[in-house]
Amino acid sequence: MTQSRLLRAADYPRMPWKNGAGSTLEIARDAGDGLDGFGWRLSIADVGESGGFSAFTGYQRVITVLEGSGMRLEVDGQPSRDLKALDAFAFDGGSAVQCELIDGPIRDFNLIYSPKRYAARLQWLRVDGELKLFSTASTLLLFAAEAGVSMSVDGQRSEVLGQHDCLHLESSGVLAELRLEAADAACCLIELTPR
Repeated sequence: MTQSRLLRAADYPRMPWKNGAGSTLEIARDAGDGLDGFGWRLSIADVGESGGFSAFTGYQRVITVLEGSGMRLEVDGQPSRDLKALDAFAFDGGSAVQCELIDGPIRDFNLIYSPKRYAARLQWLRVDGELKLFSTASTLLLFAAEAGVSMSVDGQRSEVLGQHDCLHLESSGVLAELRLEAADAACCLIELTPR
């Protein structure tokens, strides 16, 4: 049986960054207290200036620019490509990371997860009409970069998501048919399976 929760962007709690240099809107997490006890966590961060990232040792990070001109990261001394809107970039959460904003403030979307506890898949999709997929993930998260996306799981349709809303589904991990519907909207589908 699938349990679902529709998380509205207006209700996301604001939390301080580990390094104290800013704050994050926390979308969802699996469990845990504070900033280290979770197995996975989704969040949105507003980055107003270039600087260092908080370290999350033992975690994997996937970051995506949602709004703004973009950024460049230096991860353990290695430069990234220019990261523009909806271009996901993965790195080790324990790495030393410096961020250089390309042209002013940005807003980014973050998946942080423990690879020892979860296998993860993240993909950005543009849906125009209907897109059918199949998944065995026990946790599904559908994040709407743009308003107007909905998802049906085995025929049960969700409410329509507004911009930055997130649909969180938990199931037994049996193969499920997913149908994404929208009139030309970008979204991110995240699949998490316990190891």
